[in-house]
Amino acid sequence: MIKLKNVSKYYYSKGVVATGITKVNLEFKIGEFVAITGESGSGKTTLLNVISGLDTYEDGEMYINGEETSHFITKDFEKYRRENIGNIYQNFNLINSYTVYQNIALVLMLNGVKNKEIKSKVYDLIEKVNLTKYRNTKVSKLSGGQKQRVAIARALAKDVPVIIADEPTGNLDKKSAEIVIRLLSELSKDKLVIIVTHNYEQVEPYVTRRITMHDGKVLEDRKIKDCPVINNYKKTNIKNISVFNKLRLGVRNTFNIVPKFILLFLVFSFIIVAVMGEYSLFKKEEYSSKMSGENYIFSDNSVNRIVVKKNDKSEFSEDDITNIKNMSNVDYVVTNDYLLDSNYIFASDDNEIYSSGKAAPLNIYKGSVDFGRLPENENEAIILVNKDDYYFSDDKLENSLNKNYYFLNNNSGEYINSVPIKIVGVKFKYDYSYEYTIYLSDSFLEPLKNHLHQDYSTVTVNFMGKNYGTDTFKLEINSSVPKGQVFMSEYSKYSCPNYNCLNQTLEVRVDNLYFSDKKIFTISKVFNEENIDKILTLNNYDKVLFYSTYNNCIYINPEDYINLFDKGSYQISVFVKDEEKLNITENELIKNNFSTLAIKDTLINNSDSTKIITVFKTITTLILVLTLFFISYFVIKIILKSRNIYYSTIRMLGGTKSATRQILMIELVTVAIISYIVFLIILYLNNVDVFSIGFLNDIIRYFEIKDYFILFLIIIGMAYLSSQRYSRKLFKDSVMTSFREEV
Repeated sequence: MIKLKNVSKYYYSKGVVATGITKVNLEFKIGEFVAITGESGSGKTTLLNVISGLDTYEDGEMYINGEETSHFITKDFEKYRRENIGNIYQNFNLINSYTVYQNIALVLMLNGVKNKEIKSKVYDLIEKVNLTKYRNTKVSKLSGGQKQRVAIARALAKDVPVIIADEPTGNLDKKSAEIVIRLLSELSKDKLVIIVTHNYEQVEPYVTRRITMHDGKVLEDRKIKDCPVINNYKKTNIKNISVFNKLRLGVRNTFNIVPKFILLFLVFSFIIVAVMGEYSLFKKEEYSSKMSGENYIFSDNSVNRIVVKKNDKSEFSEDDITNIKNMSNVDYVVTNDYLLDSNYIFASDDNEIYSSGKAAPLNIYKGSVDFGRLPENENEAIILVNKDDYYFSDDKLENSLNKNYYFLNNNSGEYINSVPIKIVGVKFKYDYSYEYTIYLSDSFLEPLKNHLHQDYSTVTVNFMGKNYGTDTFKLEINSSVPKGQVFMSEYSKYSCPNYNCLNQTLEVRVDNLYFSDKKIFTISKVFNEENIDKILTLNNYDKVLFYSTYNNCIYINPEDYINLFDKGSYQISVFVKDEEKLNITENELIKNNFSTLAIKDTLINNSDSTKIITVFKTITTLILVLTLFFISYFVIKIILKSRNIYYSTIRMLGGTKSATRQILMIELVTVAIISYIVFLIILYLNNVDVFSIGFLNDIIRYFEIKDYFILFLIIIGMAYLSSQRYSRKLFKDSVMTSFREEV
C-alpha cells in the first residue's frame, strides 16, 4: 500500500536546516495496526505527515500502490489524501463553531457526497461513536474524549483505506482512551491504521506492529503479532464538492463566528462609505457642471422644469391642470409654456432701451424686488435684469421705470401689445446672461401667446381659388375690423374679377402639430396709402412701418384671430419644489398618461470642465480603491488569521486548494453583499426622512442606477481580490506549512 525508501524531510527556518526524518525505509499494508513510538522530537509526527501527504519530502521515494510520488504536485497530493487518508489529530482539529453533525458532514460535503446521502451516513457514524444525544451540540462544549470520538467518526466518514492518528489518546482519560483504541483496533481489520503514541502500554494489546524512532531515524521496526494482510482493496469513489455545498459552507462560515462577522462587516461598511462618499463628491461636481450647460431648444433651462404633453396630444383640460398642481412636489404649472422659450425684442417707446427679452406669467414670480414695488395693475410688470446691465444701473434706474414698453415682432418689428407695459419693479440676477425676463399679467401674455401660435403654425390663405403662404399674405389684427370680415390692400385687386375685391371671400387655414382649423372671411374694405388713416387706427410707429409692409397684410378682428389660434394648452411646464425628487414627480406624471421631458436631462456642456472632472474622478477613484484595498486587506488578514487553522483543516480533510479558496471567497463576498444591502437600507431610511445625513442626501440626489451597480461591482471585486490574495498566502504547497505558519 505505502512504501518509503530512504525518505528524508528537512525544515528550513531563517537559514537554519533541521532534520525531520532521515533515510526512512518502511512499508505498510492494509490490515495492519501500527504504533509509532519515540521521545518528543524524534520525527514521529513528521513521518505521519509525509505518509498522509500533508507534508512534502526532499530525498528518497515514497510509493503509493507501487506509484512513485516524488513528482507529485499539490493537486496530486490532494487527490491522494481525498481518496486514501483519514486523519485523527492529537488536538482534534475540529471546527469549534460547528456542531458534531456539521463536523462529520463537512468531510462528506468536501468529497462530493450527495446531500440526501449525507444525513443518514452521519447519523450512523454518530451512533457508532456513541454521541447521538450530542449531534446538535457545538464541539467546543464537548469533553476531550467526546471530541476525539467526533474526530474518529469524521475520519471514518470518507471510508478510505488508511487511518492515521497522531496521539489520539494524548488528551483523554484512561476510560476514554480505552474506547478510542478499541475502536481503532476494530477499524484495522479492513484498513491500515497507523498511530503515534507516547503510551505504548496502552495500545500494546491491540497493535500488530511497533516502530520506534529516534532523532529522525527508525530505531526499531518490530512485528508484534500476525494479522491478515489485504493486498487488494476497493478504491473509494470520491467526487468534487458541489457548487451548492461551496455556497452552503461559505454562507455558514459568514455567520458562525459572530465577532469575526461583525469585524468584517465593519471593514466592508467602511469601504462602502469611503468609496461612495468620494464618488458622490465628483457626481455632485459633474452635476453642477452639467447644469451649467445649455439647451438649444429650450432657453429656460431650470433644473426644476418638466415639459409635459398628453400622450394622445390632446388639449389639457382644467381638471388635468388641477390634478397636476395637486401633486405633492409640484410648485407651479405654466400653461402655453413655449412663452418661456421664446425671445422677443423688448423696447421702450423712445427706443432708448432696445434688447431681447422673455415673457413669463406674473403669478410664478416669488419674493420681493430689489428696486421699485410689486405690480398692482394689469399693465404693470416686473423685470429681471443682470446686475451690471447698463440701462438699469443705479443712475438710470428711476428713468428706466418711467418709460412705456412694448414687445416687437422679431420679423416685422411691429408692436405685439397695443397697450404699453409699465415696469414698476426690478429684480437683479448675478449670472452671465444679459437677457431680460418680464413678468406680466395674463391679459398681456395673450397677444404674445397668440403671436407664437401663428409662428408655430402653418397659415394658408385660399384666395380666389389659390393657396398662399405667409410670404404673400400675413395675418395682422386690428380692432377696427368687424368680426368675420377682413381688410386687404388694394394691391390684391389684380387677383379679383374686374379688379374689385369687395365682398369676395377668402379662407384662412391654420395647421400645427396639435390642431387644424379654418375660417371663411368676407373682404369688406380695401385700403391704400391714401385712406389708411380712415380705415385702420395706427400709431405713428405703425404708420411708418405700414408704408413698407402693408402690401401683404390682411387685417382681421382680434376675436377672430384668437378663435383661429387660441385652442388651449397642448404643452405645459411643471416646476417642482424639490429637484431631488423630480424623478418621482416625473414617474407620477407618466403613470397618469402624460409624456414628460425633464430639462435637466437635455442640458449639454461643451466646456472642458466636465471632461476634466470625469478624468479626475476616474483617476482619484482608482487611487482610492487601490488604497482602500491594501488597507482593508491588511485588516481582513488580521481578522482571518484565526481562520488559518479552519481552512488548513478543510484541506487536511480532502478539500482542494481551489475549492477551499472558493469557500473563502464566498464568505467574504457574502459579508460584502450584506454590508452593501445594509447601506442601501440606510439610504432608503434617509430618503424617507427617518433621519437626514448630508452625504447620504448627496448620494440619493446624484447617483443613478448605473452608479450603484458600478460601486457594487467595486465592493464585490475588492472582496474577491482580498480572498484571492489571502488564499495565495495561506495555501502553500504543503498543508502543514500553512497550518504551522501565521499568515
